[in-house]
Amino acid sequence: TGELVKGESTDETGTQITFWPDGDIFETTTFSFETLARRMQEMAFLNKGLSITIRDERPEHTDGGPTVNTFHYDEGLSDYVRHINAKKEPAHASIISFEEEGEGISVEIAMQWNQSYTSSVHTFANTINTAEGGTHEEGFRSALTTLVNRYARDQKLLREKDDNLTGDDIREGLTAIISVKLADPQFEGQTKTKLGNTEAKSFVQKVTNEHLRDWFERNPGEAKDIVSKASQAARARVAARQARDLTRRKT
Repeated sequence: TGELVKGESTDETGTQITFWPDGDIFETTTFSFETLARRMQEMAFLNKGLSITIRDERPEHTDGGPTVNTFHYDEGLSDYVRHINAKKEPAHASIISFEEEGEGISVEIAMQWNQSYTSSVHTFANTINTAEGGTHEEGFRSALTTLVNRYARDQKLLREKDDNLTGDDIREGLTAIISVKLADPQFEGQTKTKLGNTEAKSFVQKVTNEHLRDWFERNPGEAKDIVSKASQAARARVAARQARDLTRRKT
């Protein structure tokens, strides 16, 4: 740190912070531009409308001048989903997105299914990547499973004799971003990347149920495509189990 230096008057605003890493404290003082750029891009996705520019001016890393990346996303999480799904075939046309504020908590969610067989669900709390999930993801999963099954029953997309779709069936091919902001986040796990706030589960569950139900009712064609995707996953799961059972009986 140093003494505060008072400059000349200006109409510009902002703060400049200079950081010089100490080799006695850090394992390395050489930082990866790619790693930092990925995090800056992530922050821009999570804060729609925010512009973040990262410059690498280190002579040993920049032969032809500084490397500069600028990230700006007007649609925030929807752009994040679009970025992840860029090389995947969508299962329905629209990216579903909604947000809501409560007392001391807010949530923003964007999601879209694609034709792959794996899910890609990313969760954040106060822009911190909660890689181990937590209560916000639990609330989302619970609402999603209940809602899709109820809609499928109400619209006769599942027969009475059919079992309910499982959470795994419904999440197959799903790309989703869940971002919550809380006044007092509680992080759990060895790496502190799991959210533990109980209020996050009930709030995300309520918001997901209300907004996704409304979206399904307003977009019946795409909702049917989503249920069809989950039903295909269920049939594949049952067929795989029957094949395993048959193999075991033969041996």
